[in-house]
Amino acid sequence: MSLKCGIVGLPNVGKSTLFNCLSSAKAQAANFPFCTIEPNLGVITVPDDRLTRLAEIVHPGRIVPATCEIVDIAGLVKGASKGEGLGNKFLGNIRECDAIIHVIRCFDDDNVVREGGAPVNPVQDKEITDTELQLKDLDTIEAQLAKNQKIAAIGNNKDAKVLVTVLEAYKEALEQGRNARSVTFESKEEQQAAHDLFLLTTKPVLYVCNVDEASAKEGNQYSRHIEEIAASEGAEAMVIAAKTEEDIASLETYDDKKMFLDELGLEESGVNRLIKKAYSLLNLETFITAGEMEVKAWTYHKGWKAPQCAGVIHTDFEKGFIRAEVIKYDDYIQYGSEAAVREAGKLGIEGKEYVVQDGDIMHFRFNV
Repeated sequence: MSLKCGIVGLPNVGKSTLFNCLSSAKAQAANFPFCTIEPNLGVITVPDDRLTRLAEIVHPGRIVPATCEIVDIAGLVKGASKGEGLGNKFLGNIRECDAIIHVIRCFDDDNVVREGGAPVNPVQDKEITDTELQLKDLDTIEAQLAKNQKIAAIGNNKDAKVLVTVLEAYKEALEQGRNARSVTFESKEEQQAAHDLFLLTTKPVLYVCNVDEASAKEGNQYSRHIEEIAASEGAEAMVIAAKTEEDIASLETYDDKKMFLDELGLEESGVNRLIKKAYSLLNLETFITAGEMEVKAWTYHKGWKAPQCAGVIHTDFEKGFIRAEVIKYDDYIQYGSEAAVREAGKLGIEGKEYVVQDGDIMHFRFNV
């Protein structure tokens, strides 16, 4: 399941530093694999303590965590929507992503110059990025609107009329400086038409406030402004100190990293928190298979039913699905083995309509 989060932001906000930290995320979880497909695309492992706990019980040959793709998207400057800088390439790269991680500078440092040499202003930085994306969406909408208004006016074309309604709603929002994701639609036809436009500002977004080390735990005045704005948009924001994360990533052992985090008063690294939030932003969850060969996390879309999740392992599992045997993670930990769970009557037998829950330990029965 190849879903991507794109990291965006203005120059010198700590975007590449953060990407490099994410790219070495393997070091923060023992024996978890990592690979880089190309310099700006990283496949990162999703931290999950449940796999380690299950491995202590099952003693598998290996642990295979869930993964998520992160893309470092370069080139945003003011005027990108009109092709300034690497504007067109930048906006094209965002279009290929499923969600956006928007990095915003929330630290003072005379050695790191803000674009144009102006004082640090996170709110303005956010608005510049938002505006460029909104302008590009507005171009897309205006081109479609003129064409579909004519089609809707000529005949009784229901699809064109639905699309015009959607386009007009988006146009109004964007002209007011609001992102397209702030607009909601009632009917399924409108929702489908909206989805098929693939607008940049309909993508889910996580605002990442890059702060200095002293603010790594509580944030600062800059980051609190961004958190307030994010809350008003129904979006999430988080605080991370990218430079500090770089220092953590450079440490060799897990114990050294743990000691560093303890000194900062943090329970887990910002990188781990970011990866988990990115995974959630993509509306993904994990079910687990546990056996002697491996304990493995499988990625699925939240709300999927048992046969769809079976298909993640192999298409034959979905085609010939009979039933799923489901153990809740907490029950597995409490009873200590699959056999003990069965004896306690805690193993669930589920059919085609079962909606899989995050952390379910599953075994599929199928016949092809």
